[in-house]
Amino acid sequence: MIRQKLYFIGLFCFLSLTGMAQSFSLKEAVDYAIIHHVQVKNSNLDLQNASAKINEIKAIGLPQVNGGVTYTNNLIIQRMFIPAKTFNPNAADGEIVAAEFGVKNSGMANIGLSQLVFDGTYLLGLKASEVYKELSTKNLIQSKQQVAEGVMKAYYGILVNEKRLQILQANVGRLDTLLKETRALNKQGFVEKIDVQRLEVQSNNLKTELDNVIRIQDLGYSLLKFQMGYPMEEPIRLSLTLEQVDMKFNPLEENLPFNYSNRIEYSILKTQEGLAELDVRSQKAGYLPRLLFNMSYGFTSGRKYFSDLVSQPWFDNSSLGFTLQIPIFDGFSKKYKTIQSQNNLQKVRQSYDLVKSSIDLQRSQSLITLKNSLESLKEQKSNLDLANEISRVTRVKYQQGVGSNLEVLNAESSIKESQANYFTSLYNALIAKVELEKANGTLYSE
Repeated sequence: MIRQKLYFIGLFCFLSLTGMAQSFSLKEAVDYAIIHHVQVKNSNLDLQNASAKINEIKAIGLPQVNGGVTYTNNLIIQRMFIPAKTFNPNAADGEIVAAEFGVKNSGMANIGLSQLVFDGTYLLGLKASEVYKELSTKNLIQSKQQVAEGVMKAYYGILVNEKRLQILQANVGRLDTLLKETRALNKQGFVEKIDVQRLEVQSNNLKTELDNVIRIQDLGYSLLKFQMGYPMEEPIRLSLTLEQVDMKFNPLEENLPFNYSNRIEYSILKTQEGLAELDVRSQKAGYLPRLLFNMSYGFTSGRKYFSDLVSQPWFDNSSLGFTLQIPIFDGFSKKYKTIQSQNNLQKVRQSYDLVKSSIDLQRSQSLITLKNSLESLKEQKSNLDLANEISRVTRVKYQQGVGSNLEVLNAESSIKESQANYFTSLYNALIAKVELEKANGTLYSE
């Protein structure tokens, strides 16, 4: 009795919380996860980084302007050894003078501009950055699909457990009614005490199972919140019921033509092939010359005293030129880099058959699994209906005194087993439905 009171108190609190909780349909739960899940957020940041990478590479081809100011104090001026007659014709032959060359203080200020005129690797790098952004976009789609899959499976798990809870509560109520009737019959001397005790054991086991399922349901909600990126401390409830889930399967769908590009894994592989091809071309472009344009303008001054640098005029200077860098020999570095790039490209191309075979296997397995699950679900539903009918007839016979208590308990055990098998088949069918949509590339689309 105490357990029942605690249960109903807990149920009342749960219903009160769910009344204030935010409600989600399956689509709304998926949409929420697409915005709030960390995996999707990180993929969005990767996409932003890819866009920033494109601009970073573009910046290499724009004019580069740098300026600078330099001040030098020659603490000890370097001396140059020259013949004394150079400055004094009357000096003795062979006499050497250690003359200072330079000034105590010197300064320089300049601004320079450089412009990349031609670089084959730069042009290909620019194309590669665009393809890399495309790859990041597809990785974002893949993250959304993975998150959607997790949300759908968790959502369906809650729906199945919710239905299981309803039936278990009905079982508890039915068994409690039978227990009260049996106790009354025992007081009147129509049934033995052991019949009451057997039902009490059955009732206690059923209530324990109900408590376990309630805890499992709490865990299911926590899992759904995790998959959605929803705050764990906030209540949540589902607006979709199990009856609203479309479990129909159209056999004609399996004969429809399939496009491998519908699978994000195959689409990502095609983009990776494009990147690998550009990498090969980039390595080969390393053999081409590189042309740069340079221009500078500045001022210089040199004085004995620091104050003179400020008071005396500076002298300007300017230069303009081109630099042509011609690769001649690098120890075969580019050769071996090209070999590695070509091997990587070959690996990507060889992966197509493997990915196609994997997709075909997944589609075949998920299709068979769904068919088997739906067939099993149909059979288990029939078994459950039959077990309920047997239990009803058995209870009627027992109440009329033509049946035994053991028959009632066996019928209840059969119902319990049939219900467990039914809900297992139901959950398996829902998961198989998700797996088939995933295999066909239709699980999530924006």
